Amino acid sequence: MLAALKAHCDAILAALPAQRLLALDVLRGLTITAMILVNNPGSWNYVYGPLRHAPWHGWTITDLIFPFFIVIVGISLQLSLQHRRQQSRRQLIGHAAGRSLKLIGLGLFLALFYFSVADPAAGYLQQKLQSLRWLGVLQRIGLVYVLTVLIVLYCGTRGRLAWLCGLSAVYLFAMWYLPYQDSQGNRFSGLLESGNNFAAWLDHTVLGAAHVYYRTATPFAFDPEGIWSTLPATASCLSGVLLGQWLQTERSLAQKIRGLLLAGVVAVWLAELWHFSLPINKNLWTPSFVLLSSGYCAIALAACIWLCDIKRWRRWSAPFVVFGANAILFFMLAGISSRLLVMIPVGDELLKGWLFKQLFQPLFGDLNGSLAFALVFLLLSYLLMHWCYRRGVIFKV
Repeated sequence: MLAALKAHCDAILAALPAQRLLALDVLRGLTITAMILVNNPGSWNYVYGPLRHAPWHGWTITDLIFPFFIVIVGISLQLSLQHRRQQSRRQLIGHAAGRSLKLIGLGLFLALFYFSVADPAAGYLQQKLQSLRWLGVLQRIGLVYVLTVLIVLYCGTRGRLAWLCGLSAVYLFAMWYLPYQDSQGNRFSGLLESGNNFAAWLDHTVLGAAHVYYRTATPFAFDPEGIWSTLPATASCLSGVLLGQWLQTERSLAQKIRGLLLAGVVAVWLAELWHFSLPINKNLWTPSFVLLSSGYCAIALAACIWLCDIKRWRRWSAPFVVFGANAILFFMLAGISSRLLVMIPVGDELLKGWLFKQLFQPLFGDLNGSLAFALVFLLLSYLLMHWCYRRGVIFKV
């Protein structure tokens, strides 16, 4: 059995192109794996604390997952540009716009896919089309990607750093100083409360309360992937671009690792200090959160490079290569599968609840049963994704 597992992992690694940065593929795979794990517990009533998002200010490990993916998008963008030097700026912008539209379209597809069979009185038009959530994870990636491409194509290193700082500064100016008011005429400014801040007011006003994630928040419904927080999210992607530039230098791997570690530790330290005046908050994507998440991503990348390229300990990484090579397809299939589990009725329950209560909860208990469900979901997903990987089925946008 052990020999078969080793051969399985060796076959995956042997198929990788020699010029690819294995550590980045592994980190991408780890990130998307963690994202699917936390999104698919057996029951949302039983989830270990580290696998939950922070209620508001502060952070958990789970809060780092999505910004890691955004930073990795920036790193990959910078590394891919060296393979497209022959293309004109116009071609690159057109390609980026196309990718962005595809990602936004896929996000809207997932938002429209679910239908509550538990409420037969409500038609699909009422449930979804009239209350479509406009923004989400894939929509954010799409918007951030095209904005970052524009900045990268027109700016050098100093310009990119200036944009990173400038986007954060503009975001903060509005959050701290621009006034806004609710439907009763009450005026506010400078608040960073749940449902009461400039970003929430903008989402409520532009998108509408029926089209955001937190629809019952008061006085303003808002979206964690909302309009205004797209600015600091783009700053996160730009931090990835700068990390990618560092990886492209002529320094040795050891020097690159030390640079990543130094940048990561300093960024995390500054973020934790800044937290006292500007709270670390994923829902708001505050600049202190940008520093924290980008810093930890740099540290994680350094660790992956050390393990995969310095120590040459690679077999453990093979499953994450499979997930990372097809991250968007993995996200889409996991999203569709998770929705089907809560759409298929089994007696008086839905399939997901029935599986948890009849199988996982009796065998493993509440919290462990919920975690076991997520792990089995990952295992079954791996079998499908490995089948795609072996046959060269790579979903690219």
